[in-house]
Amino acid sequence: MGKRNRTRERLRAPTSESSDAEHGVLVLRGSMTPATRAAYRAVVHDQGATTEDSWQRGVEFLFERLVVRWTISGVPTDGQRELLERFRMAGAAERRFVRDALRAHLAEHFPELEAP
Repeated sequence: MGKRNRTRERLRAPTSESSDAEHGVLVLRGSMTPATRAAYRAVVHDQGATTEDSWQRGVEFLFERLVVRWTISGVPTDGQRELLERFRMAGAAERRFVRDALRAHLAEHFPELEAP
């Protein structure tokens, strides 16, 4: 059988979970490409944006790239578009939970990156 006919198993990035009784479970991807890391640095250190704007964009950038699933009250949200929509309509407490989870995840898996 030729190489084209073989089905290859796709590599999947390792994941980890961050959970909270009130705000659910976030499943976070454990790897980022060098290009994604460079793009994140550019977002965080954008000279044309205010500090607050860069900080918000940094959180949203990381959320979009790292969050695989968010389960709230037993209802899972999958898919990049759905996750981003859910994040954008989240309340202050949910955003704080996400931000804290992303900060802890960065410290553990990507210590060279500055947390928002």
